Amino acid sequence: MTINKQILFTLFILILSIVFFELTTINILVQDTMFDYETHQWILDAQLQPYKFIFYDGIKTVLILFASSLLIALIFFRNKKTIKKYKKGMIVVILSAIIIPLVIGSLKKCTNMPCPKNEIHYGGIYPSTKVWESYPESFTQLNTIKCWPAGHASGGFALLSLFFLFKTRKNKTIALIGALGIGWSMGIYKMLIGDHFLGHTVITMIIAWLIVLLLSKAMDKVSKQY
Repeated sequence: MTINKQILFTLFILILSIVFFELTTINILVQDTMFDYETHQWILDAQLQPYKFIFYDGIKTVLILFASSLLIALIFFRNKKTIKKYKKGMIVVILSAIIIPLVIGSLKKCTNMPCPKNEIHYGGIYPSTKVWESYPESFTQLNTIKCWPAGHASGGFALLSLFFLFKTRKNKTIALIGALGIGWSMGIYKMLIGDHFLGHTVITMIIAWLIVLLLSKAMDKVSKQY
């Protein structure tokens, strides 16, 4: 499949996924398994350690250090043979690490969707609503809320860009599996503390892959020009 077809296919899957998660009850069915209705508590407390350090603060720091190390290598060791060989892939990874969280963060600001813990169903004050709908007139919202799609997992899913860094099929496969593992560990953690529904994380994953494809295509065009 050409990269153009991959982009179109991914865009189709993104639209289909948004409609699926908004029009079905799958989000609630999955999230209900992570909430105790007797104690009104989530499986994990957001401040509980070492989970917060491992799956939130720690992993964010590691991802930032990883992207920074690639940038440093690209700047100060650009004449090295190995760096030249992987230059295009490194740029895609660095740009993905920056752009994907920015795009997801921007979407979170404008969609104004609640987290599970904020919804009435789980003891919050927000009514359940679809991403393309407005809140009922009877509901008074004091501040904009930012929970769709999943922001934290975007850093992990940005690692899907490693697919375009490696050369062999084996290494590409390992990179994809690793990136999905990291992204989903971050996403599931946020689900366990009531911060996101399953659909939030799925949408972030698909958007991340779409951006990676677009960046790879852009780099191919730039490489042909120079």
